[in-house]
Amino acid sequence: MGMSNVSPSTPSSGGPGQTPSAPGPIAASPLTRAVLEIDEYASGLGWDQPARLFALVDTAKLRTQEPGLAAQLGLDGDEAASPLTPIEQDEIPPGTALDEFLGRIAWPDAIVGCALTVERHMLPSTAEAAVPKGLDDASLRKWVAAHPDRQEVRMTVAVLRDGARESALRLREKDSPKEVLTGSDLVPGLADALSATFEG
Repeated sequence: MGMSNVSPSTPSSGGPGQTPSAPGPIAASPLTRAVLEIDEYASGLGWDQPARLFALVDTAKLRTQEPGLAAQLGLDGDEAASPLTPIEQDEIPPGTALDEFLGRIAWPDAIVGCALTVERHMLPSTAEAAVPKGLDDASLRKWVAAHPDRQEVRMTVAVLRDGARESALRLREKDSPKEVLTGSDLVPGLADALSATFEG
């Protein structure tokens, strides 16, 4: 497996990207740890960022099968590394719809999972009744972005080939690692879209 095999089979403009830094709090499962690691990495980049896609690889297998790549990613030491290593992929092309982009991805066998971090506006449930009927997606996004009760949220969603999924939500107004909400079914639509990249 060479460097190019770490990326999904979409047009590529560069290398495999970079790995996020060490995770914050110790989490129960390897997938939860990976999600929190990506959330912390995205947090360090600040808000108003584009969506970012990550491949998830088995750290132990990577060290054994690709020691050169593991060394390049800083995973060749004796310290206890996370069982899953997120590797940032090339940027999602500007102007490309997220569902369209994800629909073109096919991962190589070495990739055990993938994750996506994306920012969105959300409304509290009390505002849902006021949403005008018949808006297309673009009009709905504009309406939500202009709503006084909107909240900006960063969603990090990860899935594994075996069907496991995990997510983390961070509100801009409560931008602290202690305020990150995690759960396996917080963003089911996005998790389904990521899982579909491993089908076919």
